[in-house]
Amino acid sequence: MSLLLEASNIILSAPAPGGGVPQPTSGAPDALKTKVNTVLGIAAWAGTAAGVAGVLITGAMMAISLKRGESSEHMSRLGMVLGGCVLVATAGPLVSFVFA
Repeated sequence: MSLLLEASNIILSAPAPGGGVPQPTSGAPDALKTKVNTVLGIAAWAGTAAGVAGVLITGAMMAISLKRGESSEHMSRLGMVLGGCVLVATAGPLVSFVFA
């Protein structure tokens, strides 16, 4: 146990190479960044459109089954659609936070 403690003290007290924590910079060309941002923007719009369509379809299915007198688990479907919408809405900011 004391050997492990001594090793961790040595590692923590050693100076970092270069004098500190390295800060990597982006080396991607500007043309590539623009194209990737365009593709990601299109994918975000497609995900948003799919989420809106999913909510509309789930609502229509709920109305039709209510009129027929059938019971179904539409709330779980709606929950899955709304969960997907939240995932699509937060994907961009999460990726920006991690990689920026």
